[in-house]
Amino acid sequence: MFDTPERYGTVTRILHWGMALLFAAQFVSAGARALLPRGDALRDSLWSYHTTLGTTLFLLVILRGVWGLINLSRRPKHDGQLGWFAKYGHLAIYGLMIIVPGVRILASAGSERGLTYLGLQIFAPRETEIEWMQLPAVIHGEMGWLLAVLIVGHIFMAVGWHHMMKKDGMLRRMIG
Repeated sequence: MFDTPERYGTVTRILHWGMALLFAAQFVSAGARALLPRGDALRDSLWSYHTTLGTTLFLLVILRGVWGLINLSRRPKHDGQLGWFAKYGHLAIYGLMIIVPGVRILASAGSERGLTYLGLQIFAPRETEIEWMQLPAVIHGEMGWLLAVLIVGHIFMAVGWHHMMKKDGMLRRMIG
């Protein structure tokens, strides 16, 4: 269940790969919204789950962060200069995984639409929007695409560098 210096534990792996699938779906929904014309049925269908999925990912990121902190001393180590890049690359990814949905949730809390999650009203709609709560969300999409770029880099390092070039077993530690 817990991480060890030799491999990542079951909980870590389930959170990692489950969230990877959810992020892929999230980026597909955002890509369809950006690339397909308004009124397109596929665009609308894919976009319809974006808020619910984003909120779910936000909650999972918090859970995964807590789990990661619990396992921090047990985790496989990243050594040398590449280890330094790995550490700060992961911090950037985690930071954006919190900030990107966080700014939209903040905007929803101060919006005329509010926020409903899985049928539960989290924030009631307001009569008038609170402007300062909307401001950070202006760059929500751009930060989301930056997160996507970092994730692609993460995949490249795991598959291209660790698995194919270095053959150090790093990918196997996360696959299980």
